[in-house]
Amino acid sequence: MTNNPQLNKIAFIDGHPYQIEAGETILQFANRNRIRIPTLCDDSRLDAFGACRVCSVDVALQADGPSKTMASCHTPIAEGMHIQTQSSSVQKLRKNIVELVLTDHPLDCLTCESNGNCELQDVAAEVGIREVRYKNAADHSHYEKDLSHPYMRSDLSKCINCYRCVRACDEIQGEFVLGIQGRGFDSKIIKGADFSFDDSACVSCGACAQTCPTAAISDVFQSKSNQTSEKVRTICSYCGVGCNLEVAVKNNEILSITAPNNAEVNSGHTCLKGRYAWRFYNHPDRLTRPLIKKQGEFVEASWDEAYDLIVTKLTQIKNDFGPDAIAGISSSRCPNEENYLMQKLMRAVIGTNNIDCCARVCHSPTAHGMQQSFGTGAATNSIADLDKTDFIMVIGANPTSAHPVTGAKIKQKLMKGMPSIVIDPVKTEVARYATYHLQLRPGTNVAVLNMMAYYIIEAGLVDQTFVDTRTESWSDYKKSILSLDIDHMESISGVKRELVREAAIAYASARGAMSFHGLGVTEHSQGSRTVMCIADLAMMTGNIGREGVGVNPLRGQNNVQGAADMGCQPHQGAGYMPVDDPKWQKYYSEKYGVPVPSEAGLKIPQMFNAAQAGTLKAMWIMGEDVAQTDPNTKHVVQSLENLDFLVVQEIFMSETAKLADVVLPGTSFLEKSGTFTNGERRVQAVRAAVKPIAGSKVDGQIIVDMMNRLGYSQADYDPETMLEEISQIVPFFEGIRWLELGEQGKQWPVQADGTDTQILHTETFKRGLGKFYYFDFEESKELENHAESFPFILTTSRILEHYNCGTMTRRTGNKDIVGEDLLLINPQDAMKKSISDQSVVRLFSTRGEVNLKAMISEKVKPGVLFTTFHFPELMVNKITSDECDLETLCPEYKVVAVDFEAA
Repeated sequence: MTNNPQLNKIAFIDGHPYQIEAGETILQFANRNRIRIPTLCDDSRLDAFGACRVCSVDVALQADGPSKTMASCHTPIAEGMHIQTQSSSVQKLRKNIVELVLTDHPLDCLTCESNGNCELQDVAAEVGIREVRYKNAADHSHYEKDLSHPYMRSDLSKCINCYRCVRACDEIQGEFVLGIQGRGFDSKIIKGADFSFDDSACVSCGACAQTCPTAAISDVFQSKSNQTSEKVRTICSYCGVGCNLEVAVKNNEILSITAPNNAEVNSGHTCLKGRYAWRFYNHPDRLTRPLIKKQGEFVEASWDEAYDLIVTKLTQIKNDFGPDAIAGISSSRCPNEENYLMQKLMRAVIGTNNIDCCARVCHSPTAHGMQQSFGTGAATNSIADLDKTDFIMVIGANPTSAHPVTGAKIKQKLMKGMPSIVIDPVKTEVARYATYHLQLRPGTNVAVLNMMAYYIIEAGLVDQTFVDTRTESWSDYKKSILSLDIDHMESISGVKRELVREAAIAYASARGAMSFHGLGVTEHSQGSRTVMCIADLAMMTGNIGREGVGVNPLRGQNNVQGAADMGCQPHQGAGYMPVDDPKWQKYYSEKYGVPVPSEAGLKIPQMFNAAQAGTLKAMWIMGEDVAQTDPNTKHVVQSLENLDFLVVQEIFMSETAKLADVVLPGTSFLEKSGTFTNGERRVQAVRAAVKPIAGSKVDGQIIVDMMNRLGYSQADYDPETMLEEISQIVPFFEGIRWLELGEQGKQWPVQADGTDTQILHTETFKRGLGKFYYFDFEESKELENHAESFPFILTTSRILEHYNCGTMTRRTGNKDIVGEDLLLINPQDAMKKSISDQSVVRLFSTRGEVNLKAMISEKVKPGVLFTTFHFPELMVNKITSDECDLETLCPEYKVVAVDFEAA
């Protein structure tokens, strides 16, 4: 017998009883019980609105009692209700409503994009309309089609004023771009102050197009068309959110991409990259043949010729200089299975631990810091916990640009008044809505977080029970915090102590507080230490191990979590076991069937140094453009040029590929199958939508081919068998099976019976007790060495429209939206330097210089500059430094000593 009294209450639909659930509307009640009620203005992701009244039903409080016609979409269900969905009066009302709608709608169904996939068409048929009794009253000639935007399209003659597009823009994306103007037949949807799509503030997420029940708002890909022959469910390969995508395919060509409404990760939403930036997959620039550099020029080669050369060169280098003269860099854009194979190639075949991935240059401090504090270097909670938290803290992250779907969810909470803190040197979109914006000087995260800890202790808001029972090293930590020089911390951070105090007390007073952090935390010389400071705050307030709390890194790339999980790092193998521990050496040797190397390998910055020193002779780089994205470009390029042999697997001729001796054409995520692990530890199935472009190969198969040619027997690439092998080696993948991932995936650790885990550290930490760490603030060596000559601090990041080096997005319509990197300059600094908006500026450091356009903005404080690094025409990383996080060697992209002047 259930203890929930609500489940024992019933209501009746068309004479049949059904149990009701608290909080449901009549429409939700009917949908849950699979009873169809037609509607035009309803979208399950949006708040009830009641614009169309097509969903009207007759409601009586007794079986034979008087009834009242009500809109089912916003009428709450109640015990004992008797609901008639198909009474004659309701059918007549619905038909009349739809007929009136059709008086203001062009009757051109056969030539309309949405023909056969139009909700108005379906509802008209359902209510029995076979002809239109009323004269088509509206003149649609004044509605010009809006074709101004690279992606978005509108034909408002087809609009039925359901408001779904307006509500989606408001309630899902939170941009408030769309509105409605006029009355009666003259009412229409407007963008901004009646602009075109291109001139409006539209962020091209496509939420309006997806929800539109007709073709009033659509896109250049005609994603509402039903001409597709197949739809493939897969996972986006851009950021770490891990959005589910539905790819429409016909004749092995992609027609369009939408977002499935039932996806737990993104609930029918995605950003412009996931929805629209996919035409790179068959772009003319795609690599379609292996290339071998001969006398300084690339020439096309057969796969056998390329493979034979690689085998010869690697074998010769290994024989002459040993296996540690070879190194590999794997790719976070590739599935887990391919990353696993890449590290296995290096360890079991080449015989070296010189394997790393782009986690090194983004979230390696997160993994290290959280492993020290908690024992596990991954997100403690799920994004769904945003609906269960009372407080949000965002540190060093711009989620609306870098993680757009999660960012939109966070922004929605902040706009609705949820108490929040944003710690960031830039006034980001979420900072605009934050209760407290601590706009600190770049590089002073440790100082500000220590101040917060000081004020939490001072206010007596420590969760002492949690501290005493779940943690260690508290006394020493507390003593160090209370000895802080608050005057100095306030001075060096540039944040007023009273603001920090108010923010700290608000965080500690919340019933449950979630923290999110990004590369503005990790890409610093004190990156790992900052992560441990965040963990300190969570532990001292008991914000770990339950719903609505936790420490949650916003992972940069789509599979940066998975690449690290698979062992693409030089000190830990697949599953994070230390490679220099004899116990785990034996474990890996038994699993792989060959002896494995016993010493930790080189991290990416060490690889470059070793290459320049001449001790590293060969590198194999899969899907990473280090010549553009890694800092101090001159040093990186010189290092790669000094190698005896460089192999690059890529889909385009990247800046790194240009330096290679052999280039192997790989495939995009749309052409391969496997799994990605998103930022909340969710392992999801990536399914190939189309076949690999002619001449290319799936990257996993390339690695398998090389393993076999180098003498190690490895079965052909197949995601099911690869995942089976991984599950036998990586403990937290034990219960993951390809055929059991379904549509939602599973969050690791996954038990042998398939049970997954939404929240970590519920009863105990992975390391036993959580550990407090205290660190003094230390100034960046970059500023200590160069600030006198270069008095401005440059901090870098990415923007919504592009992704890291822009290899993919620059070959889509996104380039027409944003086509260059810009330099944000505070108005005071611009005035002193006589810089005007959009003028060209020379930006320079001790390492190099670039010319780029200025954008005068109060998003940055005086003395601070901001730019991105998406365009190889500029190569912004020519000026960034190779200062690194003290523990992990993650580069310090966020603090660069520079100066600037009019070009």
